[in-house]
Amino acid sequence: MTPMSRRTLSAALTCVAVFSVAIGAAAQTADDFPNRPIRIVVPQAAGSGVDLQARVLAQKMGELWGQQGVVENRPGANAIIGMEAAAKAAPDGYTLVYAPVSSLTTNAFIYKKLPYDPLRDFAPITQTVTNPLGAVVNPASGIKSIKDLVERAKAQPGQINYGSFGIGNLTHLMGVLLSISADIKMTHVPYRGQTPAITDVLSGQIPIAFTTTAGVTDLVESGKLSLLATFDEKRDEQFPNTPTPTELGYSGVVIVGWAGLLAPAGVPPQIVSKLHSGMVKALAMPDVKDTILKQGSKATSSTSPQAFANYIKAESQKFHPVIKAAGLEGSQ
Repeated sequence: MTPMSRRTLSAALTCVAVFSVAIGAAAQTADDFPNRPIRIVVPQAAGSGVDLQARVLAQKMGELWGQQGVVENRPGANAIIGMEAAAKAAPDGYTLVYAPVSSLTTNAFIYKKLPYDPLRDFAPITQTVTNPLGAVVNPASGIKSIKDLVERAKAQPGQINYGSFGIGNLTHLMGVLLSISADIKMTHVPYRGQTPAITDVLSGQIPIAFTTTAGVTDLVESGKLSLLATFDEKRDEQFPNTPTPTELGYSGVVIVGWAGLLAPAGVPPQIVSKLHSGMVKALAMPDVKDTILKQGSKATSSTSPQAFANYIKAESQKFHPVIKAAGLEGSQ
């Protein structure tokens, strides 16, 4: 054997040995995972809906694995600060991120320079919750249905003002989607959150707002607001008499809020699988489902890591043309 052949063989054997050790170490790590507390980065402020959901699941980690789940709030820049921190964390399963929908979809198109890639920099574990969305009006507006809204908007192009929780928020994009599907023009009025938007609908300052249904349930049930539609594929169980835009003939107007749990890219598949199994168990627990429901969201059933990854990609593809139509692409 020539010296070159011996060196080549030696290098090959070294690579095999290193690869084998790495596989063995990953398997061993997965076997005893977790053996210390797990940090869950929440890219929103303490007390937010996303924060409260993460804390429910963090508490269950102790019951499932005997290791504490520690929530670390890293709010700011529309979740960018927390998402970047999580993306750059060690891929060992001990740092996770509890991410809202915008951080994984719309941010990628609204911001010119996003310091993380939602599809490349994370290993999805499971979707955790959904947040039903809908359109509400002041009964005094005389708008009693989506059909009424569309007819009025066509008769008065651009004169119907609708409120949202802010520019680029899902509630903003709901109005854009409906406008595209119904071929109407409405004027967007952004607010800093739900409370001021709904306050102005109640006072008659604006006739309509797109919102989470959880935040207006009491007002709808008391008759102070009318719920025109919910925007999921099927009718909301809580509002069985309220139609969806789809069944009214407006195609493509499906939009729901959601959140999910992810790890930094590169986490061993065995650990992702273990995290997934644990979170699915937690989300199926009656006390977890009840707590999340009281917070205005719905715990999801089992969503595999691959299914969640596919969903994130599909949602991104859905929102991209809507953001372009709203003139928001690269606006930040």
